[in-house]
Amino acid sequence: MKEAQNEIAVVPDFHKRILFTDEAHFWLNGYVKKQNCRIWSEANPQVYVETPLHPEKLTVWCALWAGGIIGPYFFKNDEGHNVTVNGDRYRAMITNVFIPELNNHDVQELWFQQDGATCHTARATIDLLKDTFCDRLISRFGPVNWPPRTGDLTPLDYFLWGYVKSLVYADKPQTLDHLEDNIGRVIADIWPQMLEKVIENWTPRLDYIRASRGSPMPEIIFKI
Repeated sequence: MKEAQNEIAVVPDFHKRILFTDEAHFWLNGYVKKQNCRIWSEANPQVYVETPLHPEKLTVWCALWAGGIIGPYFFKNDEGHNVTVNGDRYRAMITNVFIPELNNHDVQELWFQQDGATCHTARATIDLLKDTFCDRLISRFGPVNWPPRTGDLTPLDYFLWGYVKSLVYADKPQTLDHLEDNIGRVIADIWPQMLEKVIENWTPRLDYIRASRGSPMPEIIFKI
């Protein structure tokens, strides 16, 4: 983390060159995981957590950076049915959707970040991403390591997914197609000025997280 701060000091707009990427689940019934909620009470609150018996959901992927948002991409099988992500589907998305989209940008200036999910870090996936980004890959098993348990450091987790989920259920979508349309519309309507503020928030967040977790936290080491 300290090394990342040092690089930002040398290249002030470095944080604007990172493509932050991730997936999220959107349940049709608006279910939100509560495992990260904390309840402070002197007595046992006897909390009951609702879980859907047969959840209908979408698995959505996006890349977010200062230049905009690439996506959303919805994982589907050959029959067009919604599915969860695995290594083969992730690589197919990178090859057929994401890399062609990069033709509209100067990829030599961009870094690619992903978390340590198994579908992201398979050898075939890492090799595929290295072919495009070379040493500008921030990932477990990549040239630059992304510290584990730092989801709160990516703009998708501290902004995008929460923002989108706060809006897409407003009209109570009854079908996955309706929910998918809502997700696409909300993401398309995000203003560039909002993204600028989100990305600018990354560097002070880096400072705060490093200070709150202490220096033993694994460092992100960049070579520009």
